[in-house]
Amino acid sequence: HWRMSRGPSGTCVARGLFYQQSAAMSTLLINQPKYAWLKELGLSEDNDGVYNGNWGGKGEIPAPKRGEIVRQIGDALRKKIKVLGSLVSLEMGKIYVEGVGEVQEYVDVCDYAVGLSRMIGGPVLPSERPGHALIEMWNPVGLVGIITAFNFPVAVYGWNNAIALICGNVCLWKGAPTTPLTSVAVTKIVAQVLEQNNLPGAICSMTCGGADIGTAMSKDERVDLVSFTGSTHVGKMVAMMVQERFGRNLLELGGNNAIIVFEDADLNLVVPSAVFASVGTAGQRCTTTRRLMLHGSIHDVVVERVAKAYKQVRIGDPWDPSTMYGPLHTKQAVDQYLAAIEQAKQQGGTVVCGGKVMDRPGNYVEPTIITGLAHDAPIVHTETFVPILYVLKFQTEEEAFAWNNEVKQGLSSSIFTKDMGRVFRWLGPKGSDCGIVNVNIPTSGAEIGGAFGGEKHTGGGRESGSDSWKQYMRRSTCTINYSKDLPLAQGIKFE
Repeated sequence: HWRMSRGPSGTCVARGLFYQQSAAMSTLLINQPKYAWLKELGLSEDNDGVYNGNWGGKGEIPAPKRGEIVRQIGDALRKKIKVLGSLVSLEMGKIYVEGVGEVQEYVDVCDYAVGLSRMIGGPVLPSERPGHALIEMWNPVGLVGIITAFNFPVAVYGWNNAIALICGNVCLWKGAPTTPLTSVAVTKIVAQVLEQNNLPGAICSMTCGGADIGTAMSKDERVDLVSFTGSTHVGKMVAMMVQERFGRNLLELGGNNAIIVFEDADLNLVVPSAVFASVGTAGQRCTTTRRLMLHGSIHDVVVERVAKAYKQVRIGDPWDPSTMYGPLHTKQAVDQYLAAIEQAKQQGGTVVCGGKVMDRPGNYVEPTIITGLAHDAPIVHTETFVPILYVLKFQTEEEAFAWNNEVKQGLSSSIFTKDMGRVFRWLGPKGSDCGIVNVNIPTSGAEIGGAFGGEKHTGGGRESGSDSWKQYMRRSTCTINYSKDLPLAQGIKFE
């Protein structure tokens, strides 16, 4: 059971019912007129944290029929987009427009998946043997366990859920323990669609809980694929538990993302890109820009312009339409912010902007810019999930590309340049080693049509677009003999 109450972060937290047993009814947000919209999401004073519908079976559903169910899920989300976006903002702490944008991403993936449901499949390959057909068949893996993080409590489930469903799988979702009401609200929307189509709710099961649930899912042989989004540290443990039983995993882990700005860059693109990608979601995106590498000739002017823009960032209540930057998700994140700034100073960094906890209710910290650190300083190589931007000065292209690639993670990367030769070197084998390699746009804000994910300690998984659907299916190579002879491959004779 989960109950709503006002938390110290200035945003709503959900607490275990037994933890808050003595709370007076008047303290529950859902009973206050300002928060009456929570009831539109099917939430109440106490909310069950597990959903598995009624187990049952309906026989095979062809992929286009599954696509129709996903289309209806997308439409159901459209009708609730503003209230669900409000809940994301309330519970996670991101600004309202980002909360709505996140639900929109789930809607967009549903639309994409509907078309995909009529396109997935394998090729017919040329057989070297007369009277034989060689084809590839793709079938569902079965049960997909989806473990998501606090920073995108709707969208990451959406990427996995929509694609997994059209591939013919069933889903078991464990959302972040700090965003359980969002998990409940999303599941109520999906469950209603399933029930209206006389399908068992267990197709999209959900459980709230902590690391113990995640461990159980990782170790359970009935979970054919574990899709995990979260830290590299936890992701490594998940991967080892899943691999131990020869299960399949899809990992979306950390990023230590860089924007590289060359001397010929359009600074009118650079400045808003750097600000958006480092300050957006208060630095709590896996694609947040954490390193800004500037060519020596433009270093000072870019630092000055970005710092000036930082000071104009409107900080405030995530629900205020004019707010660009809200609180961090937890008090622990504030502590990590302070520790990182202290380490950066000890390692030779200079705080040119921000650097302090804000004197206001909630987990608010100033967005921070730090210059003067070595490219390989330990703190620069550490992903801290807070709004701190480390500015590094480089002189050559080779140096910049090498610095981009020297960190453990390999998620997102961007260069700003007008040199087309440099662009293709950046995209090529000696360029960025990341899963997302951008030119003249920031590191964050990926489209759903491409495969999302990264290399190295980011985990190697891919979600959403392109051929990411293949991770949710198993491939069979099928040879069919429609002749009356039995020729063997590789010209072998067996007589």
